[in-house]
Amino acid sequence: MPAPFKLDDQLAKDSFAFASWDLCDVRVMNAQQWPWLILVPRRGEATELHDLQPADRRTLVEEIARASRGMDKLFRAEKINIGMLGNKVRQFHVHVIARFKDDPAWPGPVWEHERVPYETAALAVRVRRLREALAGK
Repeated sequence: MPAPFKLDDQLAKDSFAFASWDLCDVRVMNAQQWPWLILVPRRGEATELHDLQPADRRTLVEEIARASRGMDKLFRAEKINIGMLGNKVRQFHVHVIARFKDDPAWPGPVWEHERVPYETAALAVRVRRLREALAGK
């Protein structure tokens, strides 16, 4: 029997619930400098991509593409970064980040920089705009 899904405490602390797709819970990283989503497959046992069943891997790729398309449409970024590191948080998750040449970390990785938390109003605006951009499949 598969392990039950429970969101990692660090992911819960660092991000906000946004949406629930076929495979993943989608979260907004609490970092107002970057449009940043985290996709977390609801598979309690997964710590690596290869831990997912083939059908789940296919679904994950489509959900990453959906998040990437929506972020690109909304933000017109220079680049959409997609990362699966898991060095600090072992639970398998995928970062989808819109990057710009004038962002505070460009061209390096965002996780080497201190995040500026959202103010409540700014988070509400970001979530509303993301919901519109990511509606549908």
